[in-house]
Amino acid sequence: MESMSENKLKNAKRLIIGLSIAIPMVVVVLFGVKIEGVDFSFLPPIYASINAFTAVTLILALVAIKQGKRTIHQSLMKLALLLSLAFLGCYVAYHMTSDSTSYGGEYGMVYYPLLIAHILLSIVVVPLVLFTYLFAWQENFEKHKKWTRFAFPIWLFVAVSGVVVYKMIAPYY
Repeated sequence: MESMSENKLKNAKRLIIGLSIAIPMVVVVLFGVKIEGVDFSFLPPIYASINAFTAVTLILALVAIKQGKRTIHQSLMKLALLLSLAFLGCYVAYHMTSDSTSYGGEYGMVYYPLLIAHILLSIVVVPLVLFTYLFAWQENFEKHKKWTRFAFPIWLFVAVSGVVVYKMIAPYY
């Protein structure tokens, strides 16, 4: 990977900030769109599985870099990004074509705080992951490591909590 010019770096940072604002806004807007006649009710277990694969991929990437396997780490991190994008696409498609499901279990005191933390941290993780990735791309590994200390556990929490939230609400679909 090559070093970025100062102008390209500024543009990359602007893009990351723009995406970090646009993604949650677009998701909120798309939640207001309902497409009738399309049945994507099969998607929740798929996007929950994608979250599980993301979590496993993140852990494998951590193991790879701890073992000095940088190329494997890079490939796994790219896969984790692609999985997160696939999750987002499936999640939005489901919610654009299906009514919301209400949680009806006795563990609402666990479910709702977990869901809220999952949603809020899924918004926070976008710029953290993208800036962390940018620093690695720039080969600024000192900054990359500093940002990873925040990005990794939050991203892992979002992936794992997505699976737990799905498992808790699945009986009510």
